[in-house]
Amino acid sequence: MSKWPASVHHNYRVFILDNEGHIINRAHLSSQNDEAAKERARHLASLGTAVELWDGPRRIPIASESQTTQANVCARSRRVASVHIVHDLAVAEAAWRSLESPNHSATPYQRFDFLAAWQRQVGQRAGRSPFLVIARDDDGRPLGLLPLVLQTALGVRCASFMGGNHSTFNMGLWDREFAAAATERDLNSLMAMLAARDEADVLMLRCQPTYWGDLPNPLRLLPHEPSTVHCPVRTIEPGATPVSLISYPLRRRLQRKERKLQPLAGYRYHIASDDVDITRLLDWFFQVKQQRMAQQKQPCVFAEPGVQEFIRVACITRLANGGRAIEIHALECDEEVIAIFAGVSDGHRFSMMFNTYTMSRNVKFSPGLILIREIIDHFAGQNYRAFDLGPGSYDYKLLFCHDHEPIFDSFIPLSMRGRFAIGAISAVNEAKRLVKSNPALLDLAQSLRSRLQGAKTSQTTSLVFFTSTLLQSVGA
Repeated sequence: MSKWPASVHHNYRVFILDNEGHIINRAHLSSQNDEAAKERARHLASLGTAVELWDGPRRIPIASESQTTQANVCARSRRVASVHIVHDLAVAEAAWRSLESPNHSATPYQRFDFLAAWQRQVGQRAGRSPFLVIARDDDGRPLGLLPLVLQTALGVRCASFMGGNHSTFNMGLWDREFAAAATERDLNSLMAMLAARDEADVLMLRCQPTYWGDLPNPLRLLPHEPSTVHCPVRTIEPGATPVSLISYPLRRRLQRKERKLQPLAGYRYHIASDDVDITRLLDWFFQVKQQRMAQQKQPCVFAEPGVQEFIRVACITRLANGGRAIEIHALECDEEVIAIFAGVSDGHRFSMMFNTYTMSRNVKFSPGLILIREIIDHFAGQNYRAFDLGPGSYDYKLLFCHDHEPIFDSFIPLSMRGRFAIGAISAVNEAKRLVKSNPALLDLAQSLRSRLQGAKTSQTTSLVFFTSTLLQSVGA
């Protein structure tokens, strides 16, 4: 397994801002790495009051020399001193929630409210037990938490991220200072402490973003390989206009289609805000989604044990900011629900989880695309900086999302048994890449996955666990 190959040059974008945060100029930089780009960007700050540096969907923080020195001194005093493994969600909840505040780095898929609902409704039924790794500094303060689950397959104790296929992005929850300054030595120390506990043989850490917001993912410092999953993303630049967000021809085409829907009584776009509305929309979604997947002769993940209960709990659960763990956006009229998209957000980025649209004649007016336009405009108005439609490079996603999120997988052995397992796991990953690149093999994998649904029991066997995990990754 190798780390990401270093590129010779990156194409960076610099936005020069006035004292009110408006863009007054912009520039493109070609630099070998972030540090070189930041140094060049600092020189442009004299043209305004501030600058922002971007590499695709990733915002790169620019600090002054004194700020950088101060941060490094602080970071050196906060190294991993101890690692604790917790097997009870309630015991870990306080430390977990403390790492969800704005001065920490985490994706909304790793919120306690989201993953606790998944574990209680889905993970527990699948025989996966909580394996929560908490790293602390010398003062006992949490530096990071890895929300994992443990399952034994073919005699190997495998720890993987909670959330399964319902979590598009997987990360630890990290103290910001630690995430910004973590070194390879820090992560190796963390892994050594974890291995010494002898409670797992291998970490199977899939679908990790290289960066989240303006901070790097510390786990990128461990050996890793490019993920078999691809996720298009749309960067929302400061001061973006409707035309810069969505091309004029596409926006015009959607406006023409929407004129066919606007005469419908009660036609509207809205975000589900009360429990009754949420329940009503989910009742419709589960019914229509199952019909649509049956029509396509594809297995429906929402029919698997506990999945509907997990989705319902997460959509109902209120967050501290008043939002929901999963947020539902809908396009509907008095007669029917026309389309829904549901996802998670964190104040900076919206990430779509699931969607479907009507099976009535209104489908010919592209209600799904109209709803995506509404959602993008909504979050741009809320000063969000990024938007994605979930994994998969489907044509409709590429209409709106023009960048690709760098995603990686890490397979870390923690024991001798784990070292032997790594070879098999890497071979499985290579097989997935082969299957995904070959339409005939992909069809076969999806067919086999559908048959495996019937082979699952409440006591999932090791063979079914390994095989279904592979097929879910390539067939969904």
